[in-house]
Amino acid sequence: MRRVRRAAAVLAVTGTLAAGGLLAGAPAAVAAPPTPVSAATAKIYLDQLTVRAEGSSSGYSRDLFPHWSTQYGACNTREVVLKRDGVNVVQNSSCAATSGSWYSAYEGATWTAASDVDIDHVIPLAEAWRSGANSWTTATRKTFANDLARPQLIAVTDNVNQAKGDKDPAKWLPARTSYRCTYARMWVQVKHHYGLALDSAEKSALRTLLNAC
Repeated sequence: MRRVRRAAAVLAVTGTLAAGGLLAGAPAAVAAPPTPVSAATAKIYLDQLTVRAEGSSSGYSRDLFPHWSTQYGACNTREVVLKRDGVNVVQNSSCAATSGSWYSAYEGATWTAASDVDIDHVIPLAEAWRSGANSWTTATRKTFANDLARPQLIAVTDNVNQAKGDKDPAKWLPARTSYRCTYARMWVQVKHHYGLALDSAEKSALRTLLNAC
């Protein structure tokens, strides 16, 4: 099933498929995470980040970043982001999305089933761990993993999120080149807010992206 969706997502970028919960093209209105800082501000932030060799993954576990936490009523962070980033989203009494559409800005596919959508941590949890989160308290890691105030969470195609994994921008970028400036601004803003470090290749990739904004 995931292989089928992956192939469908690739075709959706060119608008050639409209079946199996996938709609060709973007919806008329596209919701999004909080607007990131400008490219100019991101460049300033980038120069303020600590540059060092990437740390070890030793001791890392997703369980050390508690998510998805309850935001209000029966709604956890995932459901809040699905509602925020979707169009015409209907939720049941348990806050689960039962209908709607979601545009994945990373590659340009639109889905009509919430099961086809993941909530991506722009700064992956493992990447954060290697960049300094290993020394955080559990409370800080929980805040980071459920951060709705900054552009850290975004609804995207599940297989695209899985392909990204814990890679930084030197190793993975959104297929939609028009979104890469936004992605770099998001990445730098979140790392800056949380005081996370970055390695030299990561900084170079981000610099190139921001210079092209």
